Amino acid sequence: MADATAVGPPKLEKKPVKFSNLLLGAGLNMFEVTTLGQPLEVVKTTMAANRGDSFAGALSRVWSRGGVLGYYQGLIPWAWIEASTKGAVLLFVASEAEYYAKSFGASDFISGIGGGMAGGVAQAYATMGFCTCMKTVEITQHKIAQAGVKPPSTWATFMDIYRKEGIRGINKGVNAVAIRQTTNWGSRFGLSRLAESGIRKVTGKEEGQKLGSMEKILASGLGGGLSAWNQPIEVIRVEMQSKTEDPNRPKNLTVGKTLNYIYSNNGLKGLYRGVTPRIGLGVWQTICMVALGDMAKEAVEKLTGDKVTAKH
Repeated sequence: MADATAVGPPKLEKKPVKFSNLLLGAGLNMFEVTTLGQPLEVVKTTMAANRGDSFAGALSRVWSRGGVLGYYQGLIPWAWIEASTKGAVLLFVASEAEYYAKSFGASDFISGIGGGMAGGVAQAYATMGFCTCMKTVEITQHKIAQAGVKPPSTWATFMDIYRKEGIRGINKGVNAVAIRQTTNWGSRFGLSRLAESGIRKVTGKEEGQKLGSMEKILASGLGGGLSAWNQPIEVIRVEMQSKTEDPNRPKNLTVGKTLNYIYSNNGLKGLYRGVTPRIGLGVWQTICMVALGDMAKEAVEKLTGDKVTAKH
């Protein structure tokens, strides 16, 4: 009688967070933000802060702040700090959260969404809160210049806010950033997977079969673009961090107070200001991560001698 060996469930292993993965993520993020990423971010923030502006009006307003350089306000150092660190935070936290979700019996799909959402919250509180706050301050403090006064430097502004308001001041709007990031990652992951399933059905590919580069860009682009449904959170975040002066604006803004203020002044449409450049930003991030990902992956593996395992 042949020995029957019982085949149990596969052993659950924690995904290692490799230096090569962190380097790949930081490199792609830095490229994305330094090319089209920051100009789209500046236009999006300008529209969210000046909700009466059209898209063309926002472009004109940004141009008036220094021509081409106006589109790169907040890039150095804040956008660079954010781009080079947020990927590492996401990978570390998402890996841990995904592992523990699976240990409690969650499916790959649910644990993937849960890991992404936990990583998004960690991004907000660890690095993105103060970076988005300082970027928004730089983009929206142009009213000082319009009054004929030379705006203070980036670091002078940072230290002034820190002296007056402490850690809370430089992290203003961080709760809105956390809500945006967790809903972003959750919906982007879920919607991208749905889009991938749809593409497989249309092209006749089996479940698990690899998609081509253009198919991956389409699926991730749809996931990223459709994730802009949470634009009201982004508009709330910008308003909370904005240096725009308005005597009617409530003091000590919370997410709820800011929502009521924007809705009472600009209605539902006001909560979706800047959604067009945000969709464009999502598509550009996708192109950078997917289309350039393979080339970057190859370069990082040559540099470090370590196989990159991160998905891009």
